[in-house]
Amino acid sequence: MAIYQSSLVGTASIGVYLLTTDTMVIVPKWVPPRKAERLGKWLKVKLVQSTIGGSVLAGVLVCANSNGILLPHFVQDKEIDALKSVFEGNVTVMETRKTAYGNMVLANNKGAIVDPQLKTSEIKEISETLGVEAVPGEVAGLPYVGSLAVVSNKGVLAHPLLTDSERKLIEDVLKVPVDVGTINCGIPYVGTGLISNSHAVVVGLLTTGPEMFIIGQAFDVVKENG
Repeated sequence: MAIYQSSLVGTASIGVYLLTTDTMVIVPKWVPPRKAERLGKWLKVKLVQSTIGGSVLAGVLVCANSNGILLPHFVQDKEIDALKSVFEGNVTVMETRKTAYGNMVLANNKGAIVDPQLKTSEIKEISETLGVEAVPGEVAGLPYVGSLAVVSNKGVLAHPLLTDSERKLIEDVLKVPVDVGTINCGIPYVGTGLISNSHAVVVGLLTTGPEMFIIGQAFDVVKENG
């Protein structure tokens, strides 16, 4: 595995725009094709350049693992078709007023931690779509687990104020080791500036050397010059 640094149109908050699994990466249409293709090559996945409900915030609105994708209710048919062209798993449009599933769900191929404010029926649908156990939990005492932590099938990086009980739940459900750290020069909302799968990690361009070291440990990666 390798770790790369990148930015998108001048911002280091790459995690709000990008979403990756072990099989695909969603990249906004306005990202230049060469950069989008490079992201796909780094992550060793199929590339889809698409909006989600007309929005470029795929990392906020979408949650996915290798088994399934959760999409907000306002996703467009053409966007679903674009995703299905590169993804063969379950595709579920969540028919609720909630939309930020990338922020509300932290999932890999082994389990999912979900916002405790979600209804039981919603948690069941998330579990069935992703093909894993879905358990309510928090990170640093907050419910937006997908923005407060990043997970792959190899590890988790979480907000520095993660509690011992939260760490144990995450490790038990997601079945990977958990580390804590920051991105982009001290930002604790690691989901805003980091994406990871089993092949590589991409972090925001402002991420410092010490932060990179911790990220490398968390996901078992080494620094590469992209």
